[in-house]
Amino acid sequence: MKKSITAFAGIAALTSLTAFSASAQSLDTPWQDQPGFYVGGNYGYLKVDGQDDFDDDNDVIQGLVGYRFNRYLAIEGSVIDFGDYGNNLSRADTDGWTAGVKGILPITNQFSVYAKAGQLWWDTDYSVNGVSGSYDDESLFIGAGVAYNITENFLVNAEYTVYDADLDANDLADDPGDVDFNTDLKQASVGVEYRF
Repeated sequence: MKKSITAFAGIAALTSLTAFSASAQSLDTPWQDQPGFYVGGNYGYLKVDGQDDFDDDNDVIQGLVGYRFNRYLAIEGSVIDFGDYGNNLSRADTDGWTAGVKGILPITNQFSVYAKAGQLWWDTDYSVNGVSGSYDDESLFIGAGVAYNITENFLVNAEYTVYDADLDANDLADDPGDVDFNTDLKQASVGVEYRF
């Protein structure tokens, strides 16, 4: 029995190694290295994470456009609707635009992981204890995800991104002119991408 289990484990390991080698060789496909534009969209969950009344959960919608130089590197811009979040006393509505660099690591011909980082420009309309206003600023973001190619041109992805966008209700309540905010926007989303 032990010999059978050992033999089975050996065959399984050899089969897995052969499959991995075949998939690694299959990365050498012409379409993987073709540069070009792509468009896409993400939908997901937003966690507004701070130490104030703006803490909330919300939906987030993102449209994006990018240019892929090769299988490893792309630049990407997006428009994001972070939605309306907060409570009855403190509410905010934030929209933003991003520009960033995306590094891609193909694992197989269909599956890859990626990381991206860049700049977020955002605008927030807020209301705190009856005092309303608008504030815009710029912040950094960083994210990572996984992608799966369904066809050569169409893929699906899942990613997690953190935006260092500061927004603090207590500071606004004490001094509406003080915009030294302190809040992170954390986005977990799924999306699609089409490459031309």
